[in-house]
Amino acid sequence: MIDLRSDTLTRPNRAMRDAMADAEVGDDVYGEDPTILALERRVAELLGHEAGLFCPTGSMGNLLGVWLLARPGSEVLCDAQAHIVRAEMGAHASLHGVTTRTFASDRGRLDADTVTSMLSIGTGPFITETSVVEVENTHNFGGGTVQPIGSLRELRRRCAAQGVAIHLDGARLANAHVATGVAFSEYGALADTVSLCLSKGLGAPVGSVLASSADNIARARIQRKRLGGGWRQAGILAAAGLYALDHNIDRLADDHAAARAFAEAVAEAAPSSVTLCDVETNIVVVETGQRTAAEVVVAARAAGVSLSAVGARQVRAVTHLDVTHEDCVRAGRVLADLLG
Repeated sequence: MIDLRSDTLTRPNRAMRDAMADAEVGDDVYGEDPTILALERRVAELLGHEAGLFCPTGSMGNLLGVWLLARPGSEVLCDAQAHIVRAEMGAHASLHGVTTRTFASDRGRLDADTVTSMLSIGTGPFITETSVVEVENTHNFGGGTVQPIGSLRELRRRCAAQGVAIHLDGARLANAHVATGVAFSEYGALADTVSLCLSKGLGAPVGSVLASSADNIARARIQRKRLGGGWRQAGILAAAGLYALDHNIDRLADDHAAARAFAEAVAEAAPSSVTLCDVETNIVVVETGQRTAAEVVVAARAAGVSLSAVGARQVRAVTHLDVTHEDCVRAGRVLADLLG
């Protein structure tokens, strides 16, 4: 089975497992796990922020990042396909009292004019006020879309002028960095809070780091415990994250090339199903035409390829370090046969 459902499927290799086994650990609730402290410092420095907080999941990192910036009863603006509204189980509203308002976008790519026109500032007791704009880079359901750095800078300038904060869901920010060459710190400087996942293309088994100011992270540490995220000798997991940062960033370019090869294989027989210029990183969204996405997923699995349905007539393939370039070409041909 060639499994392209998600890059969260990656498994630690022997060297990463050895790093985990050898990790020096302590009690993180007491702030005494040296490997966690090292990871938090490393990611904070990478993103140009003062401090970091190791979280079990990217969803918790996003939940805490938005919570730090959004007053209960206020709103966060994001696009309609954002992970925080489609895949985080309504957590921001149900746990933190934050509402969301969404806008349409082209494959998740933000437009500063659209966002600015929707900001709700100084509305008193009449209209919900905007506290935060959330940006996802790369954009998952948009198909691995990279947010242009110029657009991010313009959004930051306009939001700062209105007193509106920015949270960056950087689950796949490493993919954006590798695809564009833009430094992590340049992306990080344009947001008040940033989450960076380690468990996707970077290959760690679990974990995400939230970066922000030292004061914000001190507050987030308490809220993490309140949410049940007070783990103990989690340095064995942080060690995997450190290994990933040392060894698995540059190799993301291989995943990007494999995604392109997959898309080209699909396009040979079903050119209307995929737009090659939309394949920017490691995610490919394919239109299934007359067949439903559910039908295509079942048929592809029977032929040895696992995909995800992300719409009524859209399937998604995500390349990662546990599939080869050749696997991805073969998977693309299988899908092409089903669609062509």
